Amino acid sequence: MYQKWIGIGRLTKDPELRETPDRVPVARFTLAVDRGKDGADFIDVIVWREQAENCVKYLKKGAPAAVEGRLQIRTYEDSQGVRRKAAEIVASRVVFLPNGRKSIEEPPWPDEAPPAFGKKESKGDFDFAEEVNFDDIPF
Repeated sequence: MYQKWIGIGRLTKDPELRETPDRVPVARFTLAVDRGKDGADFIDVIVWREQAENCVKYLKKGAPAAVEGRLQIRTYEDSQGVRRKAAEIVASRVVFLPNGRKSIEEPPWPDEAPPAFGKKESKGDFDFAEEVNFDDIPF
């Protein structure tokens, strides 16, 4: 069996960072994914470890992001003792997308660009993370 979820949307609020009792970082945020004429879906996303810390550092409310991961359905009891289900995406990859701002004076991320974004590395005959022309992106 194989399961994969991919979605592109905007954060509805700043990501929240917490730690497990074993001090493993975990972040949560909600991604608003457009459905066209039918509105939007609001998808809860969970991100672990270093990627969680980077999401908190570089993503803010309204920021566009692409999320790749798996769907997880969990059950829990609410405060009244009623059994409930929650659907959420456990992210394996989060890609920080450009805001679409045209101004060079205002960068899309605070202080610095996210890791490996827009950098050019040469390894042998290959160039990684070549410069992107944001006008070519269809969204």
